Amino acid sequence: MSEHKVTLCWERSGAEFTYQKYPRDHTWSFDGGHMMTASAAPAYLGNPANVDPEEAFVASLSSCHMLTFLAIACKQKFVLDSYADEAVGHMEKNAEGKMAITRVELHPKINWSGDREPSAGELEKMHHAAHENCFIANSVKTEVTVAK
Repeated sequence: MSEHKVTLCWERSGAEFTYQKYPRDHTWSFDGGHMMTASAAPAYLGNPANVDPEEAFVASLSSCHMLTFLAIACKQKFVLDSYADEAVGHMEKNAEGKMAITRVELHPKINWSGDREPSAGELEKMHHAAHENCFIANSVKTEVTVAK
């Protein structure tokens, strides 16, 4: 098994600590050395120039699906040249009446090369297998679908 560590740091930096005034910007430092600035979503007074947790959640699901899909396609001897996804997460009330990302739609665009491409049925089976084996999708209760 493995561990995945992130160090989060936030500072008030002298700002007044009232809901409208305190800063939402903070940093995420990953164990490989990468650091990025994150914030709350703009709807919650965050900085739109920085990634917010909801966007990161959608990106994580999209990325995991893609990486799992690539492994499956490779093992089935299909050759991909590119994979792009314009994933969309939907924030709405869940069954308990709480705000949540309840659905994520993946919209993969795949360019193939080589001497064969998967049929529509094979492609659907590969996406299904990618979803079933994606570590992140297996970790959440959000509905994840692949749009056709």
